[in-house]
Amino acid sequence: MEDPSGSSPSPAILRNKYWILRHGRSVPNERGLIVSSLENGTKPEFGLASQGFEQARAAGQLLRKELEEMGVPVDSVKIRYSPFSRTTETAREVAVVLGIPFEGPSCEAVVGLRERYFGPSYELLSHDKYAEVWAVDEAHPYMAPEGGESVSDVAKRFSAVLSSTETEFHSSAILIVSHGDPLQIFQAVLSGAKENSSFLEDVSDLKVKGMTVASVLSQHRKFALATGELRRVV
Repeated sequence: MEDPSGSSPSPAILRNKYWILRHGRSVPNERGLIVSSLENGTKPEFGLASQGFEQARAAGQLLRKELEEMGVPVDSVKIRYSPFSRTTETAREVAVVLGIPFEGPSCEAVVGLRERYFGPSYELLSHDKYAEVWAVDEAHPYMAPEGGESVSDVAKRFSAVLSSTETEFHSSAILIVSHGDPLQIFQAVLSGAKENSSFLEDVSDLKVKGMTVASVLSQHRKFALATGELRRVV
């Protein structure tokens, strides 16, 4: 994902337009549970709650409206979503609203967009435990919960998805359907890239743990999304 000068571009000159969507209200949301492992997250019993389906359809209608206002054709939309049940169901509802075949090439599950794994010591426990993780995130975004993922871990895989999407598509409208924490972190990465064109490259470098990257990633909570919230980011 390079421009002619050989440096990574800022989001302002990415080849595609990007929207993000946090999944609709889910069964784990209603039960107050942390469901972050791929094994648990893909179970059908941890999909959307009734309100979540309504939120997903509303998000699809809002996206359609924004596309029309911008003069962007619906057939340019590519939906990339986390394989978890709650995100898959959200993406499917949006595709129906937009009239996009969900089983076609325009819609694809991407493992790199999965929920942040908080580790076995948090899995299936109360979501009140998130506060413990976020306190560590703010002080040490490179520090992961035991057996889980750090902020920087998630930033690296989302940066990789962004890079591959930029390579694959041109002048498309990309909708990324994912989860609260990963989408916060993704927005933090984009905000850093707006200020520094090498930021995406720095995040992707496993050896880099610079203060600039850390200071940006540690503030990911300020980009929080409500369930079912759609946001254009680029």
